[in-house]
This record gives sequence, C-alpha cells and structure tokens, in this order.
Amino acid sequence: MYDYIKGKLVERTPVYAVVEANGIGYLLNISIHTYSQLRENEHCTLYTHLVVREDDLLLYGFAEPGERELFRQLISVSGVGVSTARIILSSLSPEEVYIAIATGDAPLLQRVKGIGGKTAQRIIIDLKDKVSKELIPHEKSGFLHNTKKEEALSGLIILGFPKMLADKALSKIIEKEGTGLTVEQLIKQALKIL
Repeated sequence: MYDYIKGKLVERTPVYAVVEANGIGYLLNISIHTYSQLRENEHCTLYTHLVVREDDLLLYGFAEPGERELFRQLISVSGVGVSTARIILSSLSPEEVYIAIATGDAPLLQRVKGIGGKTAQRIIIDLKDKVSKELIPHEKSGFLHNTKKEEALSGLIILGFPKMLADKALSKIIEKEGTGLTVEQLIKQALKIL
C-alpha cells in the first residue's frame, strides 16, 4: 500500500521513528540498522512495509530497499514473525544475514535471541535460493550521542526485555568496552548476552 515515506524526521529511538510528511506524523517501527542511519531533524526517506492485524495497523520503516526486502523474505518463513525479523535485523546487519543464509551459517543466526537451530535451518533452506547479492545493503557508520545507554535501554525494553536485566547487560558491556560504542553496538552486544 505504501512504498515509502519522505519527510522530516522529528523523533527517533532505537525501535521507532516518527516522520512528518505533509503535516502528518507517521510512526514507523525500525531496526537498529535503520536507526544508525537516521539523523533527527533531517529529511529522510523510509521504505515501508504495512502489517495489518485484526486490531492494529503497524508500519515498518527501512533506510534501504534491500533491508525491507530482507525483512519481507524473513517474515515469509514459517515461524518467523515481524518481531523476530526485526530482532534479527537489529542483532545482525542485513549483509551478515544475507551472508549467513547464502553460506548456510546457522550458528550465526542462532546467536540472535529467539532463534533456535530449527528456525535457523528453516530460514536458510527457505531463503537460500531467494537471496540476491545485489540487494545486500552497505552499512554506514553510526554516530555518538550523549544518552546512548538510555537509548539502548529504551530500545531493549521496547523489544520486550526486562529493564533490570537489560540495564545490567548494558552496564557490563560499557564496563568492558568503554563508552566509545554507538547505541547500535550497545544493543547488538546486549542482544547477544540477554
């Protein structure tokens, strides 16, 4: 129904962004990969995917058409819903997911919370013939923010992790790695240990 939304980014968090286009604010669920490419108060284009549920309409936004295509391929796999697909794209870059599928690297997919051996194998079997190397998006560098721990914590809570556990995980990561990590890196590392 909607292919993309182009407008001013008025709010962004690690799990959603609000884009104002023609006086309407669209709330779009996003992955950490997309989050790392957005800058607040700038014009942006997000490629969309609309999910219609019995009691809700959910709009997902992606910085690149290749990431949206990968999301659509992931949710076509039996047992992989929109939440699981977003966690996959938040834990791994789209390029890592494509490579894992193309090379049959199930252990890499299993590092994502909620993905077991059977689901990883199903993703690989169902999508191996569908992945196209031209669709692999190239990552852009992240950016620093003064409240990156709070943003990472907020993102983990919205993804369904208990606040106390997420906070402990982030504190461990910051203690070990220092404060030089981006919000995206913090969330990805936290997802590996939660």
